[in-house]
Amino acid sequence: MTHFNAPASFGRIISVKGSLARVGLLAVSQMAPAEARGTVGRFVSIRCSTSTIIAMITEVSCENMLESDTYIASASVDLLGEIMGEPDRAKFQRGVTNYPTIGDTVDLISNTELRTVYAPTGSDQINVGTLQQDKSVIAYVDVEEMLSKHFAVLGSTGVGKSSGVSLLLNEILRVRPNLRIFLLDVHNEYGRCFGDRALVLNPRNLKLPFWLFNFEEIVDVLFAGRPGVAEELEILGEVIPIAKGVYTQYQNSDRIGLKRVDPKTIGYTADTPVPYRLVDLISLIDERMGKLENRSSRIIYHKLISRIETVRNDPRYAFMFDNANVGGDTMAEVISYLFRLPANGKPMTIMQLAGFPAEVVDSVVSVLCRMAFDFGLWSDGVSPLLFVCEEAHRYASADRNIGFGPTRKAVSRIAKEGRKYGVYLGLVTQRPAELDATIISQCNTLFAMRLANDRDQALLRSAVSDAAANLLSFVPSLGTREVLAFGEGVALPTRLRFKEVPAHQLPRSEATISTAPSVAAGHDAHFVTAVLERWRGATSHREVPNDPGFTERPMARTLEAPMLQPSLGLDPDRFSLLKKPLR
Repeated sequence: MTHFNAPASFGRIISVKGSLARVGLLAVSQMAPAEARGTVGRFVSIRCSTSTIIAMITEVSCENMLESDTYIASASVDLLGEIMGEPDRAKFQRGVTNYPTIGDTVDLISNTELRTVYAPTGSDQINVGTLQQDKSVIAYVDVEEMLSKHFAVLGSTGVGKSSGVSLLLNEILRVRPNLRIFLLDVHNEYGRCFGDRALVLNPRNLKLPFWLFNFEEIVDVLFAGRPGVAEELEILGEVIPIAKGVYTQYQNSDRIGLKRVDPKTIGYTADTPVPYRLVDLISLIDERMGKLENRSSRIIYHKLISRIETVRNDPRYAFMFDNANVGGDTMAEVISYLFRLPANGKPMTIMQLAGFPAEVVDSVVSVLCRMAFDFGLWSDGVSPLLFVCEEAHRYASADRNIGFGPTRKAVSRIAKEGRKYGVYLGLVTQRPAELDATIISQCNTLFAMRLANDRDQALLRSAVSDAAANLLSFVPSLGTREVLAFGEGVALPTRLRFKEVPAHQLPRSEATISTAPSVAAGHDAHFVTAVLERWRGATSHREVPNDPGFTERPMARTLEAPMLQPSLGLDPDRFSLLKKPLR
């Protein structure tokens, strides 16, 4: 039997029903008032014959106790687990094998018992903060359980969600330095949080060739997020596979003795990830248009060619269409570069999405999710990757009429099957009710911060077990950095407080930014001019100035410096993996 030096008893079991029990709170207690506070959310220990059961108070009431001389109130508790073994070898396990009986002694849990429950069980445990009930007890999270079964961080704006994500990812990198992490940074706020361990990507230094986009994704780009015209889609669906065949034939023509084959018989589909050139694509469309006798039918072909040329010449899409007519199978380099293979000391990629054209963000996210999953699938998961999706409700909306279908499908595929292939998912959202319920249900560790919306609370309630659901009454009143942690990654459903994040790891949105205007930048005309240059540069073929001392130069066409100047906060060494232009 397990015994601890616990405070004097403050109650006894008066009824048991499955995993629930009722405790009568004693009228006479030797404890000080502060110690005797049996409030909702606190843990208690129940002394049984062979173990100590750990339970959580979910309700306190004095109804039907007014005439009792023994008890002043009653409390409902959920039975969560038990401590087994002698004190020097005591170990906590979830679930209850020996149920309490009527009259068993109930105490508020002691510090020693709490430390037994939350004791780290291996080197993969990370320290994320302290328990709300006892700040001397460290709250540990099991990294293996959290990652392998996915996790989610939920919370309204301004509750410390972003700093919590920074804390979790930095701690994961500390214990798993070789784990690759890919973070979708919607608001460009995490760039400085991970120091030299992260590669920061944005439209200025990303090369994501258009031919890596599958048919639905390239259509979304060409039609700027609007539904495609059926006639144009039919033409595209026919000519893209042929353009891929033409490119393959062109590449193979230098091989001596290779028999020339008809591009139509090579067997590519519009989704096969092989290169093709826009000049070939347009040539094929033009050739078909020339065979038409009906002039009115040619308008469709004219519109399609015009649409392709417009997007091709738009400087905002340079990350996709740079060198679109030169060719070159750079898929291996792109995959290596994006997903840090090899990591070269930078196992993390931060994809800053705020600078991309709004019309193509969904398509870009779809490509990245799809490639992350497919690489894990075809590599048999030998190099695990954590894919973290900020503002996840944007890409996998609960409303099927909102958003881009392929993006939701790509995120959902990682959620459902990714763990089999070493691709793990981390979701971050402020509106869980707007996130696809099937996807969030795949996350077996939840970190819930303050949520004021009733729909968000209802979804969270449906996503956790009955034993933990009673804790959710705290969600609307949680303080900044306070968290309710549920699921496989934590020993018990726990109310904890994230520890302080160092200043250099704070996301930009939560760093100290004064509401007073800067004196240095105030009314200086040179400052305004520099800002306008950056503004205009984002939609031109020129490099974007980043500071008042910027000297304008032609835009670099490779992933090496000169584009990666120190003033942009980018390290040229991050790009040593690619020594040739991405075409």
